[in-house]
Amino acid sequence: MLKKSYYLELALLLVFIVQWIFWAISPVSRKDWLLENILVFIIVTVLVLTYKKFRFSNISYLLIFIFLSIHIIGSHYTYALVPYNEWIGFENTERNHFDRFAHFLFGLIWLYPAREFYIRKLTKYKQWSGFFAFQSVVFFSSFYESVEWGAAIIFGGQLGIEYLGTQGDVWDAQKDMLLAAMGCITALLILYIWNNKNEQ
Repeated sequence: MLKKSYYLELALLLVFIVQWIFWAISPVSRKDWLLENILVFIIVTVLVLTYKKFRFSNISYLLIFIFLSIHIIGSHYTYALVPYNEWIGFENTERNHFDRFAHFLFGLIWLYPAREFYIRKLTKYKQWSGFFAFQSVVFFSSFYESVEWGAAIIFGGQLGIEYLGTQGDVWDAQKDMLLAAMGCITALLILYIWNNKNEQ
């Protein structure tokens, strides 16, 4: 019999699997979809395998669920072709900004689980948890950009262009990393305001 506290995690996992199956059907580019989903496979596998040793809070699992849900939409269409303008009724712009949104969201969302991890691991230095969380998320953002460039060089051609998703912007990687950092800073400000409010 599962404990009640496990129901949310199980529900999120099942809903995510259903979503993943739905967005796995007839993607715009199957090869790009496979490359993009490597990240999904790694994150979900790590979370499942380490669940008993390190169980995150429900908030962290919910945030991770939201990010991965956004990511699998991007992997279905390729980030450069997500028709978000049609969904929300905006006029089409010269550049598809869905990838920019995803990178900002990466910093905004992953800061909280990363901070939670350091709070529980750095028992004597909890006050540094926000700093280490910021450093970790920004590092993984830059590392992922490096992986993208490496994959684009290895695979080349249309697949490399789709996976890299620069849309002709030579500063795309730097802007993506900056947005991730801005997302982290925004999350830290939200946590600071929230903690001060609770203390009062």
